[in-house]
Amino acid sequence: MACEQWQGDLDRYLDGELATAEAAGLAAHLRTCAACAAEVLERVQLKRSIQIAGTRYTASAELRKKISRSVTAKSKSGITGQWRLVFVPALALVVATLVLTAYLGQQRTARQRIYGELVDLHVSTLASSTPVDVASSDRHTVKPWFQGRIPFTFNLPELAGSEFTLLGGRMAYLEQIPSAHLIYQIRKHYISVFILPDRAAEIKSLPSGTADRLSFRMESWTQNGLRYLVVGDTSEPDMRALAKLLRDAG
Repeated sequence: MACEQWQGDLDRYLDGELATAEAAGLAAHLRTCAACAAEVLERVQLKRSIQIAGTRYTASAELRKKISRSVTAKSKSGITGQWRLVFVPALALVVATLVLTAYLGQQRTARQRIYGELVDLHVSTLASSTPVDVASSDRHTVKPWFQGRIPFTFNLPELAGSEFTLLGGRMAYLEQIPSAHLIYQIRKHYISVFILPDRAAEIKSLPSGTADRLSFRMESWTQNGLRYLVVGDTSEPDMRALAKLLRDAG
Protein backbone atom coordinates (compact mmCIF):
# COMPACT_ATOMS: atom_id res chain seq x y z
CA MET A 1 0.00 0.00 0.00
CA ALA A 2 2.84 2.39 0.85
CA CYS A 3 4.50 1.64 -2.49
CA GLU A 4 1.30 2.45 -4.39
CA GLN A 5 1.15 5.75 -2.54
CA TRP A 6 4.61 6.78 -3.77
CA GLN A 7 4.76 5.21 -7.25
CA GLY A 8 3.26 8.23 -8.99
CA ASP A 9 5.72 10.56 -7.27
CA LEU A 10 9.01 8.89 -8.21
CA ASP A 11 9.62 10.96 -11.34
CA ARG A 12 8.61 14.18 -9.59
CA TYR A 13 11.00 13.30 -6.77
CA LEU A 14 13.90 12.79 -9.20
CA ASP A 15 13.09 16.08 -10.92
CA GLY A 16 12.94 17.88 -7.57
CA GLU A 17 9.29 18.87 -8.04
CA LEU A 18 7.97 17.54 -4.74
CA ALA A 19 7.37 19.80 -1.78
CA THR A 20 9.99 19.52 0.95
CA ALA A 21 7.75 17.48 3.26
CA GLU A 22 6.72 15.10 0.47
CA ALA A 23 10.34 14.68 -0.67
CA ALA A 24 11.42 13.88 2.87
CA GLY A 25 8.61 11.33 3.21
CA LEU A 26 9.54 9.58 -0.03
CA ALA A 27 13.23 9.61 0.89
CA ALA A 28 12.36 7.89 4.17
CA HIS A 29 10.27 5.31 2.28
CA LEU A 30 13.14 4.58 -0.12
CA ARG A 31 15.43 3.74 2.78
CA THR A 32 13.06 0.95 3.84
CA CYS A 33 11.68 -0.28 0.51
CA ALA A 34 14.12 -2.19 -1.71
CA ALA A 35 11.66 -2.36 -4.63
CA CYS A 36 11.09 1.39 -4.84
CA ALA A 37 14.80 2.09 -4.25
CA ALA A 38 15.72 -0.21 -7.14
CA GLU A 39 13.18 1.51 -9.39
CA VAL A 40 14.53 4.95 -8.48
CA LEU A 41 18.08 3.80 -9.18
CA GLU A 42 17.03 2.46 -12.59
CA ARG A 43 15.32 5.76 -13.48
CA VAL A 44 18.36 7.77 -12.36
CA GLN A 45 20.65 5.64 -14.52
CA LEU A 46 18.31 6.09 -17.50
CA LYS A 47 18.19 9.83 -16.89
CA ARG A 48 21.97 10.10 -16.79
CA SER A 49 22.30 7.99 -19.97
CA ILE A 50 19.96 10.37 -21.78
CA GLN A 51 21.95 13.38 -20.52
CA ILE A 52 25.21 11.86 -21.75
CA ALA A 53 23.68 10.99 -25.13
CA GLY A 54 22.40 14.55 -25.48
CA THR A 55 25.92 15.96 -25.25
CA ARG A 56 27.69 13.29 -27.28
CA TYR A 57 27.47 15.06 -30.63
CA THR A 58 28.74 18.59 -30.14
CA ALA A 59 30.21 20.83 -32.83
CA SER A 60 34.00 20.91 -32.51
CA ALA A 61 35.92 24.14 -32.01
CA GLU A 62 37.42 23.74 -35.50
CA LEU A 63 33.96 23.45 -37.10
CA ARG A 64 32.73 26.54 -35.25
CA LYS A 65 35.82 28.48 -36.43
CA LYS A 66 35.26 27.33 -40.02
CA ILE A 67 31.65 28.50 -39.97
CA SER A 68 32.66 31.78 -38.37
CA ARG A 69 35.31 32.42 -41.07
CA SER A 70 32.80 31.59 -43.79
CA VAL A 71 30.19 34.00 -42.41
CA THR A 72 32.81 36.75 -41.96
CA ALA A 73 34.10 36.33 -45.51
CA LYS A 74 30.61 36.55 -47.01
CA SER A 75 29.79 39.57 -44.90
CA LYS A 76 32.95 41.40 -46.04
CA SER A 77 32.41 40.64 -49.74
CA GLY A 78 28.92 42.10 -49.74
CA ILE A 79 29.63 45.32 -47.87
CA THR A 80 31.32 48.34 -49.46
CA GLY A 81 31.76 52.09 -49.03
CA GLN A 82 29.76 53.99 -46.49
CA TRP A 83 27.48 51.07 -45.80
CA ARG A 84 30.50 49.16 -44.59
CA LEU A 85 31.43 51.98 -42.24
CA VAL A 86 27.98 51.86 -40.70
CA PHE A 87 27.21 48.15 -40.91
CA VAL A 88 30.47 46.55 -39.81
CA PRO A 89 30.57 48.15 -36.32
CA ALA A 90 26.90 47.30 -35.86
CA LEU A 91 27.54 43.73 -37.02
CA ALA A 92 30.51 43.47 -34.65
CA LEU A 93 28.32 44.65 -31.78
CA VAL A 94 25.62 42.12 -32.64
CA VAL A 95 28.16 39.30 -32.95
CA ALA A 96 29.81 40.30 -29.67
CA THR A 97 26.41 40.33 -27.97
CA LEU A 98 25.51 36.92 -29.39
CA VAL A 99 28.86 35.45 -28.38
CA LEU A 100 28.53 36.84 -24.85
CA THR A 101 24.95 35.59 -24.58
CA ALA A 102 25.96 32.15 -25.88
CA TYR A 103 28.88 32.01 -23.47
CA LEU A 104 26.76 32.96 -20.46
CA GLY A 105 24.09 30.51 -21.59
CA GLN A 106 26.71 27.79 -21.93
CA GLN A 107 28.00 28.56 -18.45
CA ARG A 108 24.50 28.37 -17.01
CA THR A 109 23.89 25.13 -18.90
CA ALA A 110 27.13 23.63 -17.61
CA ARG A 111 26.26 24.64 -14.06
CA GLN A 112 22.76 23.20 -14.27
CA ARG A 113 24.13 19.99 -15.78
CA ILE A 114 26.63 19.60 -12.94
CA TYR A 115 24.00 20.46 -10.33
CA GLY A 116 21.72 17.86 -11.88
CA GLU A 117 24.51 15.28 -11.86
CA LEU A 118 25.19 15.98 -8.18
CA VAL A 119 21.53 15.49 -7.29
CA ASP A 120 21.41 12.27 -9.34
CA LEU A 121 24.49 10.93 -7.54
CA HIS A 122 23.03 11.91 -4.17
CA VAL A 123 19.64 10.31 -4.86
CA SER A 124 20.99 7.15 -6.50
CA THR A 125 23.47 6.62 -3.66
CA LEU A 126 20.77 6.85 -0.99
CA ALA A 127 18.53 4.56 -3.04
CA SER A 128 21.28 1.96 -3.40
CA SER A 129 21.38 -1.13 -1.21
CA THR A 130 25.06 -0.35 -0.54
CA PRO A 131 25.29 3.45 -0.31
CA VAL A 132 28.87 3.46 1.04
CA ASP A 133 31.98 1.37 0.33
CA VAL A 134 33.49 2.08 3.74
CA ALA A 135 30.87 2.22 6.50
CA SER A 136 32.15 3.94 9.62
CA SER A 137 31.51 6.98 11.78
CA ASP A 138 35.23 7.22 12.57
CA ARG A 139 36.99 9.78 10.38
CA HIS A 140 40.29 7.99 11.06
CA THR A 141 38.83 4.93 9.34
CA VAL A 142 37.07 6.66 6.44
CA LYS A 143 39.87 9.01 5.38
CA PRO A 144 42.62 6.33 5.07
CA TRP A 145 40.28 4.21 2.94
CA PHE A 146 40.62 6.75 0.10
CA GLN A 147 44.43 6.56 0.03
CA GLY A 148 45.54 5.08 -3.30
CA ARG A 149 42.03 5.48 -4.73
CA ILE A 150 42.10 9.24 -5.35
CA PRO A 151 45.09 11.44 -6.32
CA PHE A 152 44.69 13.88 -3.44
CA THR A 153 44.16 14.00 0.31
CA PHE A 154 41.75 15.88 2.54
CA ASN A 155 40.85 16.30 6.19
CA LEU A 156 37.59 15.41 7.90
CA PRO A 157 36.17 17.31 10.87
CA GLU A 158 35.72 16.13 14.42
CA LEU A 159 31.96 15.87 14.92
CA ALA A 160 31.84 15.54 18.72
CA GLY A 161 29.42 18.10 20.11
CA SER A 162 27.62 18.54 16.79
CA GLU A 163 24.39 16.98 15.49
CA PHE A 164 26.14 15.43 12.49
CA THR A 165 27.11 11.79 12.10
CA LEU A 166 29.51 10.44 9.48
CA LEU A 167 28.03 7.30 7.91
CA GLY A 168 30.91 6.46 5.56
CA GLY A 169 32.29 7.13 2.11
CA ARG A 170 32.55 5.86 -1.42
CA MET A 171 34.23 6.63 -4.71
CA ALA A 172 32.38 8.84 -7.19
CA TYR A 173 33.14 10.35 -10.59
CA LEU A 174 32.08 13.91 -11.35
CA GLU A 175 32.94 15.19 -14.82
CA GLN A 176 34.99 11.97 -15.09
CA ILE A 177 37.19 13.11 -12.18
CA PRO A 178 37.76 10.65 -9.31
CA SER A 179 36.09 12.15 -6.24
CA ALA A 180 35.54 11.35 -2.59
CA HIS A 181 31.85 11.03 -1.74
CA LEU A 182 31.02 11.21 1.97
CA ILE A 183 27.59 10.67 3.53
CA TYR A 184 26.57 12.55 6.67
CA GLN A 185 23.33 12.37 8.64
CA ILE A 186 21.63 15.03 10.72
CA ARG A 187 18.37 14.00 12.38
CA LYS A 188 16.39 12.31 9.53
CA HIS A 189 18.25 14.04 6.71
CA TYR A 190 21.20 12.77 4.67
CA ILE A 191 23.84 15.02 3.13
CA SER A 192 26.35 14.16 0.41
CA VAL A 193 29.77 15.81 0.42
CA PHE A 194 31.83 15.57 -2.78
CA ILE A 195 35.53 16.47 -2.73
CA LEU A 196 37.59 16.62 -5.93
CA PRO A 197 40.41 18.62 -7.54
CA ASP A 198 39.25 22.03 -8.73
CA ARG A 199 40.76 21.66 -12.19
CA ALA A 200 37.99 20.92 -14.71
CA ALA A 201 36.72 24.03 -16.51
CA GLU A 202 33.10 23.19 -15.71
CA ILE A 203 33.90 22.66 -12.04
CA LYS A 204 35.85 25.93 -11.88
CA SER A 205 32.83 27.75 -13.33
CA LEU A 206 30.68 26.86 -10.32
CA PRO A 207 30.20 29.83 -8.01
CA SER A 208 31.06 29.53 -4.34
CA GLY A 209 28.17 29.84 -1.90
CA THR A 210 24.69 28.40 -1.66
CA ALA A 211 22.56 27.30 -4.61
CA ASP A 212 19.17 25.61 -4.85
CA ARG A 213 18.24 22.85 -7.23
CA LEU A 214 14.48 22.68 -6.74
CA SER A 215 13.99 20.70 -3.51
CA PHE A 216 17.74 20.25 -2.93
CA ARG A 217 20.20 22.73 -1.47
CA MET A 218 23.89 22.95 -2.33
CA GLU A 219 26.92 24.58 -0.79
CA SER A 220 30.16 24.97 -2.77
CA TRP A 221 33.63 26.37 -2.13
CA THR A 222 37.30 25.83 -2.96
CA GLN A 223 40.07 25.22 -0.46
CA ASN A 224 43.68 24.07 -0.90
CA GLY A 225 43.10 23.34 -4.59
CA LEU A 226 40.05 21.19 -3.91
CA ARG A 227 36.39 21.79 -4.69
CA TYR A 228 33.88 20.93 -1.98
CA LEU A 229 30.26 20.33 -3.00
CA VAL A 230 27.62 19.67 -0.35
CA VAL A 231 24.17 18.42 -1.42
CA GLY A 232 21.10 17.69 0.70
CA ASP A 233 17.46 18.43 1.41
CA THR A 234 18.03 19.74 4.92
CA SER A 235 17.81 23.37 6.04
CA GLU A 236 20.25 26.08 5.00
CA PRO A 237 21.59 26.51 8.58
CA ASP A 238 22.38 22.76 8.69
CA MET A 239 24.18 22.95 5.34
CA ARG A 240 26.24 25.93 6.43
CA ALA A 241 27.06 24.32 9.77
CA LEU A 242 28.46 21.23 8.05
CA ALA A 243 30.29 23.40 5.51
CA LYS A 244 31.93 25.33 8.36
CA LEU A 245 33.07 22.12 10.04
CA LEU A 246 34.62 20.94 6.76
CA ARG A 247 36.30 24.31 6.14
CA ASP A 248 37.76 24.42 9.62
CA ALA A 249 39.10 20.87 9.22
CA GLY A 250 40.79 21.79 5.95
